[in-house]
Amino acid sequence: MWSCMLQVRRLPIEEAVRTSIISKKWRYRWTTMRVLVFDLQFSKKFSKNGAFGRNGFIRIINKFLILHTGPISKFLLHIPNIFLDTFEEVNQWMLLLSRRGVRELILANSNRSYELPSCVFSCLELRSLKMVNCFFNPPRAFEGFLNLEELLLHHSDFGGRLCGTKINLPRLKRLALVTCTNVYNFNINATKLQTLIVLDCPDAMLLRLLDSPCLFQAIIALRKPIQDFVRVEKITLATLMLNNLPSVRQFCIDSHFLKFFIAEKIPKLLPHAIYSLKYLRLSHYQLADLHQLHGALCLLRNSPNLETLRLFMTMVPRVIDVGPASNHLESPNCFDCTLNQLQTVEITCLEGSKPELLFIKLLLAHSPSLDNCNAVPSSLIKSKDVLLESQAIIMYMNNNSTSIYGNVDRYLQPKSILHGVSVSATALGSSVQQYDRADIYETLMMHARE
Repeated sequence: MWSCMLQVRRLPIEEAVRTSIISKKWRYRWTTMRVLVFDLQFSKKFSKNGAFGRNGFIRIINKFLILHTGPISKFLLHIPNIFLDTFEEVNQWMLLLSRRGVRELILANSNRSYELPSCVFSCLELRSLKMVNCFFNPPRAFEGFLNLEELLLHHSDFGGRLCGTKINLPRLKRLALVTCTNVYNFNINATKLQTLIVLDCPDAMLLRLLDSPCLFQAIIALRKPIQDFVRVEKITLATLMLNNLPSVRQFCIDSHFLKFFIAEKIPKLLPHAIYSLKYLRLSHYQLADLHQLHGALCLLRNSPNLETLRLFMTMVPRVIDVGPASNHLESPNCFDCTLNQLQTVEITCLEGSKPELLFIKLLLAHSPSLDNCNAVPSSLIKSKDVLLESQAIIMYMNNNSTSIYGNVDRYLQPKSILHGVSVSATALGSSVQQYDRADIYETLMMHARE
């Protein structure tokens, strides 16, 4: 019997129902399925018949749930963009789930915003909750999900009932908030939180969300300039790093979030270094922007155990003067420390500007353990520009050998410190590959001739 149930579980729901015609033993096998998936493929197939028409979307699901018996461990529902007077039927489904011990609930809504009914907040056995385009507005008596380990909310709104009331999520390990509104109302107590993702949620109270001693991965991006938002939490780099990121090993931010700290005078050294940080990614970054450059150098200077650095560059507007950033990178006291643990550097969408080349030179000069440096030109620049940029990078790596650890000739040896240094010809249509320095020039010349 168990093997039969495993076979039924792998089938789409409509196919599982059809197994009832196989024999009398199979007639009601599908009614005890614990995993119910009404996904996008399902909704596309039945939404063309409307909601309540023959074989309509709502009608089909109603028939299935009426006949279903037993517990439901996982429920996935995609609500298509069809005409619905109300969400009454969906509310009834949620009520059914609250009585069946659901542990994983995924609700992807392509219709108008759906307000979660109060019965959802009584599903105390929930382990994973993922919602798209919903109102997350729990009743005032709601204290939290005691067993929830994963919470993902996309394009959702936090209602006024919360008003900053702390929600208890003692087992939460992963939290993702993407393009949500009124996030300042969302206040949690999650002491076991390990991963935090906050994208395009400028009014999030990050100091609350980051308050977890177990946090090891934080991904924060605003995606638009900070001045475009009305409500912004005032925090400083020192406050964020010292009080809220004591054990973070992976930190990913965008340039707009980095500008949180521009208002303050960014110090060279924080009171305490960020010893736990191993991986740093900066996206939509402009090395020509002196403020962003100061922020990046401060993070590097205070991360002595950093092993991987990834920068995703963005096009520098013509109006930006690259002179101040270049002058700062060329100053003798620009970066007065050594990144002894840094092994991998990847810089994507390079334009070949002077600050970019100076920054690469700085990293090479202060990273004795660097094993792989991958520079990927922007796809928007011409092949000739890629060649010139790559030649400039190679020149920087070979000039002033005393400023780069040891003699430059040893870098060309098979087991050299910079054996993996590369320049990618992605913009010319080739895949990203690793080359020795001698091979970089020949490869780019070959693409240029083509």
